[in-house]
Amino acid sequence: MNRICHLFGIQYPIIQGGMVWCSGWRLAAAVSNAGGLGLLGAGSMHPETLREHIRKCKAATDKPFGVNVPLMYPEIETIMQIIAEEEVKIVFTSAGNPKTWTEWLHNHGIIVAHVVSSTKFAAKCEEAGVDAIVAEGFEAGGHNGREETTTFCLIPAVRQSCTLPLIAAGGIVTGEGILAAQALGADGVQMGTRFALTEESSAHFTFKDRCLRLNEGDTILTLKQLSPTRLVKNDFYKQVAEAEQRGATTDEIRELLGKGRAKKGIFEGDIFEGEIEIGQAASMIKKLQSVKDVMQELIEDYNAALRKMHDQLGWN
Repeated sequence: MNRICHLFGIQYPIIQGGMVWCSGWRLAAAVSNAGGLGLLGAGSMHPETLREHIRKCKAATDKPFGVNVPLMYPEIETIMQIIAEEEVKIVFTSAGNPKTWTEWLHNHGIIVAHVVSSTKFAAKCEEAGVDAIVAEGFEAGGHNGREETTTFCLIPAVRQSCTLPLIAAGGIVTGEGILAAQALGADGVQMGTRFALTEESSAHFTFKDRCLRLNEGDTILTLKQLSPTRLVKNDFYKQVAEAEQRGATTDEIRELLGKGRAKKGIFEGDIFEGEIEIGQAASMIKKLQSVKDVMQELIEDYNAALRKMHDQLGWN
């Protein structure tokens, strides 16, 4: 049996990214109900909002789901306590040291996966005793690693360096992409962008509409002085680019970013002044679909690609 399916108790090794302002209970429950693993994005939720989403998700699905927790979250102790109290069984941690919370989560009977952008951090995950690794290439939307390693380079390198169940992320939006990731050594995939642009995503319609009209090259990794983030090239990005070009300090960039810039772009739909975080592969998605239709398409395309490979190589 597939190691990711076995670990999480799911039908397909497809995990929905726990994205800020996109990953509410409707999206997570829909992905879990369709046979994947849905994740709630705790990064944009106040503690009590997270509790509410966990309870609504439990009411909407009897399948496994989890919570994604950025370890830089300001009220992380409260968030973790709520996750334990609400008996969430799966947590994906990111943006921090996996050692900090893995043992505590394990002591509460919780399966832990951690997101990394390099083999160096993958080794730290193995030392920390996590149950699975998400290796994310810099094609991904939102916050990225400073290494700027592509998914096709990262996955085989991490696979060679560690034995844990491995989930590929970054630039994967099709069934063919899932097959390619598995060929490189991944046991499963995590998709953010594909699920951010579904009917059940909690992102604003204007955000989705803008992202569905993106062309190749319309996103760029920026804000590198603070935390590298892949954004759509809009008015806000131009302000950042101009500031960086004139040699603005980190504090100036931070002031320009201000507070709530991602909320403004993703949740409130200000596609000009907001932070529009989305992956490179958004340019391959051209229509808004339900999660159920997306999952069905992914599985059909995966199986078709697999058959094509068999035919091309003359296998029986």
